[in-house]
Amino acid sequence: MLPLHFRRPWLNAPGTLGFAPDSRGPLDLDQLGAFVTNPISLRPRKAARPPRLQQLAGVIWLHTGHPNPGIRRVLDRYRAAWVRAPLPIVPHLLANQPDEIARMVAPLEGLENVEAIEVGIPPDAAPELARALVAAAVGERPVVAHIGLERIHELAASAMQAGASAVSLGAPRLANADGQERRVYGRQVLEQALAATRQLVAASIPTIAAGGIFSPADGQSLLDAGALAVQIDLALWTKWDW
Repeated sequence: MLPLHFRRPWLNAPGTLGFAPDSRGPLDLDQLGAFVTNPISLRPRKAARPPRLQQLAGVIWLHTGHPNPGIRRVLDRYRAAWVRAPLPIVPHLLANQPDEIARMVAPLEGLENVEAIEVGIPPDAAPELARALVAAAVGERPVVAHIGLERIHELAASAMQAGASAVSLGAPRLANADGQERRVYGRQVLEQALAATRQLVAASIPTIAAGGIFSPADGQSLLDAGALAVQIDLALWTKWDW
């Protein structure tokens, strides 16, 4: 397991700020400890069919399909921007098979300014698959296993056993009124994130917390619970007041 350190404890969540830092964007990049990319798959992926976003009972249900042009085109377009970026880059890799992760990690090895690799664990992954996906990413850089809050207690230990340096909390996946499963975002998620962070820290699992963070005070509560960093999601699309 490689040590994982960030210059600042604030990160963007995957899928919030694009594939490379943009100084013209809504956020002062100097405030972040690293930039987490949008999810990247081996091959191009199209957006999910509408409706992709629903607002119900104070929460947002989101299902984008993780559209992206695939790892080859991402590197063609953004490699230079990653190298010259003013903060470290954490590519977020998305796959259902270990060989896909290995093929994506290979061109990232030795790439300057890449701080760590974050591996998105599929919502239906068995512990064996979670271990295999993380193991396929282990190499020159720390690996972070990104696991939905609804599966974190089941899969965190498996990820760490496979060589992850930390786990990161993903938005919980729940069924909406139509029975369709979507990621859920909103202030109500914060208590669930706090409880999960405390339990993971008590088990000596390095944790990048996330969920329900809409102010620096929300994020600080997770840091106070022992998180090594926090990922901010929907709040970055509104007004984040440092």
